[in-house]
Formats: sequence, structure tokens, C-alpha cells
Amino acid sequence: MDVPGFPADGTATVLLDGRRTVSWWSRAAADLFGRTADEVLGRPVAEALGAPLPPGTARVEGAELHRADGTRFTADLTLLPTAGAQDTAAGAEDPAVGAQNTTVGAEDTADRRSATGSALLVVEPHPTGPGRADDVLLARALLQQDRLAVAHLGPDLELLRTNPAFEVLRLSGLAAPGEGPQWLERLRTPDDASSAREAVALVAARGDGVIGAEYRLTEPLAPAPASGPRPRTATHRVFSLTGFRATDPAGAPAGVVLVLVELPGRDGGRLQLAEAYRRAAEIGASLDVVGGARELVDILVPALGDLAAVDFPDAVLQGRDPQLGYPGPEASAPRRVAAKAAVGRWPTALVQVGELTPTPAATPETAAIAVGGAILFDPATALLAMGDQPELAIRHIPAGLRSAIGCPLYHRGRLFGYVQVWRTGDAEPHDQEDLRVVQDLCDRTALALDNSFRYTREHRTAVVLQRSLLPPAATASTACETAGSYRPASGAVSVGGDWYDAFPLSSLRVALVVGDVVGHGLQATATMARLRTAVQTLAELDLPPDELLIRLNDLVQRMAAEADEPDTVGASCLFAVYDPVTGTCELASAGHPPPLLLTPDGRAEVLAVPPGPLLGAADQPFEPTRTVLPAGSLLALYTDGLTAHDPDTALPRLLTELTRRHDPDRPLADIGAHLIATVPAEHPDDDIALLLARTRTVPPDSTAGWRYTDLSEVSRARADTAARLAAWGLDHLAFAVELIVSELVTNAIRHAGGPAELRLIRDRILVCEVSDPSNTQPRLRRALETDEGGRGLFLIAQLSDRWGCRYAARGKTIWAEFAVEPEL
Repeated sequence: MDVPGFPADGTATVLLDGRRTVSWWSRAAADLFGRTADEVLGRPVAEALGAPLPPGTARVEGAELHRADGTRFTADLTLLPTAGAQDTAAGAEDPAVGAQNTTVGAEDTADRRSATGSALLVVEPHPTGPGRADDVLLARALLQQDRLAVAHLGPDLELLRTNPAFEVLRLSGLAAPGEGPQWLERLRTPDDASSAREAVALVAARGDGVIGAEYRLTEPLAPAPASGPRPRTATHRVFSLTGFRATDPAGAPAGVVLVLVELPGRDGGRLQLAEAYRRAAEIGASLDVVGGARELVDILVPALGDLAAVDFPDAVLQGRDPQLGYPGPEASAPRRVAAKAAVGRWPTALVQVGELTPTPAATPETAAIAVGGAILFDPATALLAMGDQPELAIRHIPAGLRSAIGCPLYHRGRLFGYVQVWRTGDAEPHDQEDLRVVQDLCDRTALALDNSFRYTREHRTAVVLQRSLLPPAATASTACETAGSYRPASGAVSVGGDWYDAFPLSSLRVALVVGDVVGHGLQATATMARLRTAVQTLAELDLPPDELLIRLNDLVQRMAAEADEPDTVGASCLFAVYDPVTGTCELASAGHPPPLLLTPDGRAEVLAVPPGPLLGAADQPFEPTRTVLPAGSLLALYTDGLTAHDPDTALPRLLTELTRRHDPDRPLADIGAHLIATVPAEHPDDDIALLLARTRTVPPDSTAGWRYTDLSEVSRARADTAARLAAWGLDHLAFAVELIVSELVTNAIRHAGGPAELRLIRDRILVCEVSDPSNTQPRLRRALETDEGGRGLFLIAQLSDRWGCRYAARGKTIWAEFAVEPEL
């Protein structure tokens, strides 16, 4: 059935034919009247409703109807014409209209057989039973209240009407009928963070009511009188605001109704004091001493005075603890660090922010003021404290002084500064309660300053220790050029355990490391130092990256077992080894963010390195990743502070910046500084460690390799070595290198049972490598005079500058390094 306004939400509806008899009865109507469809179908509507329906009336408001049990209720009746509409009314034998009907509204009409109806009756019962006359009485009583200011606002928050209480409560000057919502801006929350307009707009938009919200009305200064002083502070009144959305008879929004009640005894001063105490708990949260002073004057003005200022000695401003006890007359003048005026600008005659604060000559009274508690001054006492120095009085005492409070910022025997609060004009002078409040606020501020200094000392110590444990910021080797950057956390967060490292390995390879220790402070820094040392030690064993992380994981688990709080020991780590001969880079990660790669052709990507578990979290293997890096590739290893713990957003940005800023001739330190600068510096909650590496490769003509399978080829290995050294101009190394090659190739074929692969690499050093398929660990030992063997490794150790052994997936490589003279 297509009927405008047809209810589909369970509203009681009745379909009437041309004779005003019931042709369909919804289940909601059966529930409302207590009569089933069988009882009313075909009967006059008056009998079904228990009251007559006036003829020709489209809507009847407040009709009194009767239920089957005799109870009465009030409802609004609406008649909707349905001429020509097709409905599906039927007899009681049709389940869709009988007592068994289980659907209502539009669904009731979906499958019925067609029947012609003339009208649809919608019954809207009043929720509480009283009629519209009672509603009018209630509204009239509300509007006639002389202590309840009632305002009706339209959908756009324009003022439609007010009651007489607006005049009684002196609110009529706020707005006049027809004015927009701007007047609501003058009703502010106690902390001045928002206005009533914002809350009322939400009521109009969402229908959520506001109940008993407190708002402050600041009234402007009165005009200056013809004679006598003018008040310098505005007056404040506090109101409780209740608001709810109004609706029209059809339920559509029709604006907002506001009820304002002035709260007696809740004067603005007391409200401001309560707000001052609430905000005092936040003093020093930034751990910035000057910021704490500014927070204090913001609290003091206007809650406790018209003017307030804070002075600090130089020691505090320089980040040093002030000395114990009274600083004495020889102490330098303090400096004004914060000042605020309730009205207008800070008076020019007074000491300005940044200027030194002149002090009167030292006397026992001034010493008592400096180290004692809060002191209340009247104008005469204030002048006396200046010690008959008029020039000081001008700089310290504002015009029209009414009273003042001075209080030192004193904690643990140290004077951190001095606070002054002034009231001027006709304002009420300070009393003992104000004195107690100022003392309390200053004590809290002094404690916050002391905490700031304690944090600053620990933070500075941790940063110095952290930086001393990190490697040089820039390194250069055959394998790559590197640059490291580190930025400690600031604000309320102490320095963390982020670190980076780059150090050489055998055969011109380089190790690149970045890690992040769980937690902050000195403990995290100490853990970082242990892990960095462990990584370097394990790397000297030439372990593959995945095996190195397994050994490091064992160490972290032992450290956690020894710690008082095991959950505080843990770390993430990314370890990479780059070989400039082959251009391969092998990486493994322990729960660390993946590195970024920029190739010389401009391709930027995030390397897909399986993260693995955090160090100390589980006994699980780590998966290695191998990739080939062209010469000139830029690799970026970092900690999660660089992504602000949001990699999905940060990584695309970092790749873009890396591509835009990269230039082969640009120093890596500049690129690293720019990447770190992209992270907001306002109190970052984590350290940032960044290691950039620009790869290099060894020229092909600087390497040579051979393969030997039989002992008879040992002499050819010596000859190949001698010829290559001669071509490179390294004949002076021929004797030692030939002897080592002969020993290593012989042992590889005789004891390892397999082909021996010889490789020579020339750079700033000469590297000699012999690889075989055996995993047997070579061992240096002292051979007896009667032993026929066992002297090979001893000879290698004596003839080379450095030697060692590393293992691959299959087999091992024994290597030896020789220094090349600078002139060659």
C-alpha cells in the first residue's frame, strides 16, 4: 500500500472503508486497545476505539480513548486518505489480518489480497497519559518561573523567545529575539576551553541533552566613574545550563530549549580557585623549568591576582642545581622568566620578561623573605621592603597596588626562584586563605622544578653514556660509506637503548647493525652497551646473520633471568653483512623494522626481511634474507622512533624523502639529518637511531680465483699466486702468501676431501682465501718436535697480519690478510 506517511515502525494503525468500519487492524492496534482483529473487523471505528471519531477531521489531538479492560488513555488521531490505494484487507480467516498476525506496519501490507479503503487512521498515544491541556499548563508554569531563565532557540540556534527571568537575572543584555548564536560564546567553561555554543550545537544536531553543565559569564568592565578608582578586574557569574532538543508534533527537530540557573555562592573567584587547584597538578609535566613558570602564572592570574611574575636565578636557567641555603647578598640578580596580566599588556614600568630583576640591599628582612614562606604585603609594607629605593619601587610595585603576595620557590634547602602576585584597583585585598593557596601552589611548583632537575641530570648522564657507546658517526671502507645519526627522546621520556653500528669483517666485508632495547633510562643504556659488545664479539666468529641472532637471543634470555624484572629486558635487532666482492647482502631480523633500499636507478623499496621474534622472547630460529645490491645503492637501517610507531604512514613518506634527497655527491650525514627532521621534535616519545650505508664494490681486476682438486696441483697453486701478485706489483708478499697458499690448499685436498678454491683479493690489504667442503673446525696448537704435522695454522698466524675461519651453508673458508705498504 502506497500511503504518504504510512508508519512502518509498529505504530497502531487502522484501515477504514467508506462507511468508517474497520477493514484492517494492525497488531500494534490490537496490543494498544486489547482487542483482536477478529473482534473489530467490520465493526464501526467508534466501537473499536471506545470513542467517536469526528467526521471530516484530519487530525484530533488529545482524544480520550478506551481499552477493552475499561482503562482510559489519551492519544492523537491522524486520518490519511487512501482513495484508490490497493490494500490487502481480508476477513478474519486471513492470517495476515487475524489475531495470529505477527507483522506490523509496511510488512503487514506486503502480501495481502487487494481491497479498496478510504482512510488510514494512525493512533499516537501520549506517553504519560495527560492531555495537551496539561502540557500547556506545564509549559506555562516553566515559563513563569522568575529564577529559571528559559530560552527557545530555532534549528539554526537563533533566539526565538525568552521568559521574563532573562530580565530578572540580568541576562536580557546577552541577546534579543532574532539574534544568532553568537551570544552563547560569552558563556564559557571554567577552564575557558569551550563555550556553550559548542554544547548547544551538539544538542541540536544529535539530540543529546546537557544537564547541569557549569558555565561562566564574564561581564565587561564598568565605565570608569567620574571620580575614584576604576575596577581593574571583570566580574564573573556562574550558571548551570540544561538544554534539550524540542520536536514538533510529527517528531521532527524544532530547535533547542535552554534553562539557565544562576548558582548562588559559586562566584567566579571560587570557581577559578577550584580550577587553579585542578591545573596545579599539571605543573611541570613537560619537565621544562621555564615552561613550569609560565604554567604557574597562568594559574595565578586571574584566580589570585591581576598580575603575577616568576624570577629564576641563573643556575636554574643554566640547568644547574641552585646551591643549598640562602644564596646571600653576593648572588647575582635573578631573571624574570614569566609574567602575566589579567587585563591588557604587562605594565611597561615593571621588570619585563628576560630582564634581570634588581633586588634591594640585603637585610635580615630580605633574607627572611627569600627563604621563608609566603608573605602578604600591603602598599606600605611593599614600599618598606624596597629599602627606601624609589627606583626599585617603580620596577617592583604596580600602579594602584591593593595588596601583594611574595613566595619563594624553595625545596630541599634550595631556592629555585621567587613568585609575586599583585592585586590592584578596587579588587578585594588578599587574605590568609589566598596566602595559603599561593604557598601551596609554589610548593607544588618547587617540587616540580626539583623533579625536572633530577630528570635532567639523569637524562644528561644517559645521553652522554649513550653517545660515548655509539661508534663514530661516519666510516668509510672498501665495502661502503656509512653515516649514523642518533636523537634521544625528550620531554618526560628518558633516553632509550637505541643503537647502530658498522664495523669491518674478514675479506673486506662489513657488518651493519641497528637495535632497540626495551625501556628507557640508564638500565636501557647499559643493556645496549652489553648487546653491542656481544654483537661485535659474535661477528668476529664470522657467524651468519641468523646464527648470530640465535646466539644473541641466548644472551638476552640469560640477562633477563638475572634481572630483578625479567619483563624489562628485551630488544629488537637487525644484522646485515655486505660483501663488496660479490655485491651480496645477507640480513636477519629479530623483531626489527625492515630496512629501506634505494638503488642507483632510482628504485626505492622496503626490503622484505622476515621480522622474527624479539630477542629474549622465544627460542625460535631466525630466517636469513639474501639480496644483491648494485654499487651505489643506499641502504637505510633505523629504529621505530623514525616511523613514530606508525610504519604504514611513515614508510611511504620516508621512501619519498630518501628518493628526493639522495644524491651520490651529497654527504650521508645530511641525508640522515633530513630524514630525522621529518619526525616532529615536540617531545618525541622514543629515541631515533638511523644508519645509512652507500655500497661499493671491488673492481673485477682486483680479484682472482682458481680451483684445485689434486695434490699434484699444489705447485700450480703457488705458481698462479706468484704470477698474480707480480701482476699486481706485490712481489714482496710472494714468499709468505705462496707458503700459506701451499699449506691451505694441501690441507683442503688432503683432509677435507674435496676441491680447494683459492681466491685472492687486492685492496688496501691483500686477502687470501681457501675454501673446502668440510665443516671441521681448524685448531691452532703447538706441535712437538717429533710431530710430522700440525704446524700449518701456526705458520699462517706468524706470516699474516690477521687470519680466521668462517662457515657457509656447506663447507668453510680459511682466510688470511696481509698489509700492503702505502707506496705500493
